[in-house]
Amino acid sequence: MPQPLEPIPGHIDLHTHSFYSDGSEAPGVLLEEARRKQLTAVALTDHDTVNGIDDLLDAAKDFPEIEAIAGVELSSIYAARELHIVGLWIDHTNKELADYLEQQRIKRCRRNETMQRKLKSLGYDFDWDEPEFAQVEFSNIGRPHIANVMCRKYGFSSPQEVFEKLIGHNRPAYVRRELPFPSQAIAAIRSAGGVAVWAHPTYREKNERTFVKKMAKRLKEKGLGGIEAYYTLFGPAETAMVTEIAQLTGLARSGGSDWHGKNSCEVEVGTGKGGLRVPDTLLEELRQQIPNRPE
Repeated sequence: MPQPLEPIPGHIDLHTHSFYSDGSEAPGVLLEEARRKQLTAVALTDHDTVNGIDDLLDAAKDFPEIEAIAGVELSSIYAARELHIVGLWIDHTNKELADYLEQQRIKRCRRNETMQRKLKSLGYDFDWDEPEFAQVEFSNIGRPHIANVMCRKYGFSSPQEVFEKLIGHNRPAYVRRELPFPSQAIAAIRSAGGVAVWAHPTYREKNERTFVKKMAKRLKEKGLGGIEAYYTLFGPAETAMVTEIAQLTGLARSGGSDWHGKNSCEVEVGTGKGGLRVPDTLLEELRQQIPNRPE
């Protein structure tokens, strides 16, 4: 196994998660890791919540060498395929964004309750006061949290086994998410003054380049500003493909590790599984896409 590369200054991470969604660590720990890796900027992009942003910005006072970027990651769906849209430099107090997130909160709560009933009918009972949920708002509980409960209470060997047997797609306790269209997620981000970025656009599926190119053009017309060309699971071929599509469509490039702390322990801030490097030269590329940016 190749050894992880040493940290290099001049790099950034624009896709990370804290315990306010499905990560394991506080926003302050994210900044500590960013300092350790000598990053110049880091964005907190929790799933469908901005509850960790105040903590991030407060902790950032102790890390003046790092630009702390307020962000969010919004889930959406197009033609039965889930698309994630990251927002960068958002005003996390914006009312339109808050209203959007509240609607997603209601849907997530409904999904959690349905999943709980399905699991109970299969003999796997649990309550919402389990320790795995202690640091997470009910509306931000997701399948990884539930999988951790199943491991502790019912002896599953890993969260992955829980997904494979119970809560993964087409498994007996799976509940489909009610998701908005990507255009709605983009509009919510732009209303909060942020740059909308299509996260991890390629999944190495058949005709992937055709799909990504078509969707990039379509979403650009809806206000998409960027696309992730650098990602933990991308190799050189994926990065080259997305970079080419970014150039063809006029989208800025972005990138990040998708760090979740101990909930994805093989992925580190800034370096992913060891080889990720997102150059900080992309920041200005992305800033050019900020809606109504003063000249």
